[in-house]
Amino acid sequence: MSVAADTIPAKPRRRLPGNVRIKAFAYLLVAPAILLICGLVAYPFLFAIWVSFTDMVVGSVGNFVGFKNFEYLAGTATFYSAIWNTIVIVLVSDVLKLGIGLGLALLVHQNLPGRGIFRSFLMLPWAMPAFVAFLTWRVLYQPIGGGINLILTQTGLYPEVVDFLGSRSTAMGSVIVASVWRGFPFWFISILAALQSVPKELYEAAIVDGASTWQRFWNVTIPSLMPVIIVTTLLSSIWTANGFEHVWLLTAGGPSDATMVFPVLAYYGMQTQRIGEAAAVSVYMLPVLGILVIFATSLMMRREE
Repeated sequence: MSVAADTIPAKPRRRLPGNVRIKAFAYLLVAPAILLICGLVAYPFLFAIWVSFTDMVVGSVGNFVGFKNFEYLAGTATFYSAIWNTIVIVLVSDVLKLGIGLGLALLVHQNLPGRGIFRSFLMLPWAMPAFVAFLTWRVLYQPIGGGINLILTQTGLYPEVVDFLGSRSTAMGSVIVASVWRGFPFWFISILAALQSVPKELYEAAIVDGASTWQRFWNVTIPSLMPVIIVTTLLSSIWTANGFEHVWLLTAGGPSDATMVFPVLAYYGMQTQRIGEAAAVSVYMLPVLGILVIFATSLMMRREE
């Protein structure tokens, strides 16, 4: 009986099918990246949402308070000023950046002498650190000794000294000008790269068909640039809405909340050590930015279809 038992062949070990093993190996390779993304993005994101529903302050865990932080913010005039100012800065800045970036890209795209140096020169505002750039603009806006006031008074264009950052009527415009100056190179370089990828055959065919310069621009250039413009608008809107330096270094949200935006409002919450309220300010921005992302993505998908 023992001899017969020894002669019984062992059952072959079952192996997974080849396609399953390939998929398992692929998931194993991307697992470290997924874990890294979850640790660096998903966990802080979800934790910030949780904190917004607590009364957490610096040095304490905090208790769950539901929507009290959101109700408190919705009952303050500063919150509504932040909503309006953020919308104004994003919309006006993006329109101006688009106009300046598109115009300069069309200009530099021409076969002009020294255009390489001109391109490099136009990228200087983007290359300059934001901290240095906006502090420089703050010095230029100074009512006493500021460069802009000196030019206006010395040339006789405007004899009176203007407090650009200290007056409600000029503070928002001053912040937008500095923000546009800092951000238009991103639009410029993006649109210029898209212009260089437009096939010349399209323009040649339009010329043969008798299209004018304006018709070639509207029917060939703009449709070719539209995907890049959509993506650039999306990125620029998110960066501008989340921007902190351009407002804090120039006006700190003043005067009288004339330039208050969401990031500065959240920072004030951090300064008072009320982490829950500061997180609630940030969470309030998520639906708006989410709608913006969905809208831009849907436009790009429609164009591809």
